[in-house]
Amino acid sequence: MIDENGFRLNVGIIITNHLGQLFWGRRVGQDAWQFPQGGIHDDEKLEDTLYRELQEEVGLTAKDVAVIAESKQWLSYRLPKRLVRSDTRPMCIGQKQRWFLLRILDEQKIKLDATIKPEFDDWRWVSYWFPLFQVVSFKREVYRQALIEFAPIVMTLKEPLMMLEPLDN
Repeated sequence: MIDENGFRLNVGIIITNHLGQLFWGRRVGQDAWQFPQGGIHDDEKLEDTLYRELQEEVGLTAKDVAVIAESKQWLSYRLPKRLVRSDTRPMCIGQKQRWFLLRILDEQKIKLDATIKPEFDDWRWVSYWFPLFQVVSFKREVYRQALIEFAPIVMTLKEPLMMLEPLDN
């Protein structure tokens, strides 16, 4: 779905583990790493897009994660001119994203080949600020805004949350 200004509506997904590290995925066949993200279909709710993209790109379901936070506002970036397909209608000039912070409950469930056409071919846990310096330059400001917004939350999640972890009796 593309809005009236030419931005594709999208969700961005930051997955954290109990150590405060973040999921960092390598795009198939490229030396380009990023967070999972994906476009919102017509008449699709944000939460539905979140879980569809999570399953398609990382193989995780709603049972495998806890939603910790959602960005307060839409964050957007423009594509470099060389990436804008001017022959398509409506023309997309960039992405307008709502970001979600998730806590993974079982990293054994990550499955990059959950779909016929995977988005990622490798992944790793990285330190919190690492993606900011590694992501492609035109996405950097959006990543910075999302990471700054979620930082206070993630810093409190470094120890396992009792409400998210199974209790040993």
